[in-house]
Amino acid sequence: MSANFTASPFVGKTFGVTVEHLCKSYGESAVLHDVSFEVRPGEIYAIMGPSGSGKSVLLKQIAGLETPTSGSARIGNFDAADPATRNQVRLALVFQAGALFNSLSVYDNLALYPREHRLCDEAGIRDRVMHALHILSLEKSAGKLPAELSGGMKKRVAIARALVMEPQLLLYDEPTSELDPVMSATLSEIIATLREQTAVTSIVVTHDSNLALSIADRISILMDGRLRATGKAAEFKNHSDPVIANFLNPVIDLQNPRFKQLEQSHE
Repeated sequence: MSANFTASPFVGKTFGVTVEHLCKSYGESAVLHDVSFEVRPGEIYAIMGPSGSGKSVLLKQIAGLETPTSGSARIGNFDAADPATRNQVRLALVFQAGALFNSLSVYDNLALYPREHRLCDEAGIRDRVMHALHILSLEKSAGKLPAELSGGMKKRVAIARALVMEPQLLLYDEPTSELDPVMSATLSEIIATLREQTAVTSIVVTHDSNLALSIADRISILMDGRLRATGKAAEFKNHSDPVIANFLNPVIDLQNPRFKQLEQSHE
């Protein structure tokens, strides 16, 4: 599919995000430690880190799905943890697995939100849904069930569903996971092009260094629940921190493989 989309009506006020001294614990287990950063309105901001570093937990704090143990996440001037913020900010979250309703067609998956919230009549809903499907080249899949779609198509449907909400803040959780390199590149192009056409602020949690380094304006590296570094994407292409450089561009060493090093460190 092409990433050259037609002009989108999903354009409006967009919000930045401010995370200040955020900590999150579950019982005695601390996951996030004094995390602070700022995402500017209209920016693509990537949050990267190894598995278990706290990326998805951080995204939940920004989305307002959980409340920080201390510190705060704010969307514009609104507390992300305050349920009333949902009345002030249109936020959409693109889940890693798509989170589509298997019993509903692609069309009805997209129509569900505007129907439940009575945003417009059925003719208006159809206009919204079909436009979102059009810009993701999914019109021919409108009547299909999720089980009939490939992994890449499910990801595109999830993004189209988010667009129907006309979001002012768009959060992506591992958007290129389980995709082949070509489809991963296509999804990266989609995220970048949507930002250009809708001006939506986009926060992307990802392991995909190609995605982050290619389309993100800025990147934060999260390790062991702490921010290791934050900066423009260009600054990470040849980073001076060997831990970060190894994370972004790991070298395969058959003479001294990593799993042998891990075995030795636990002896």
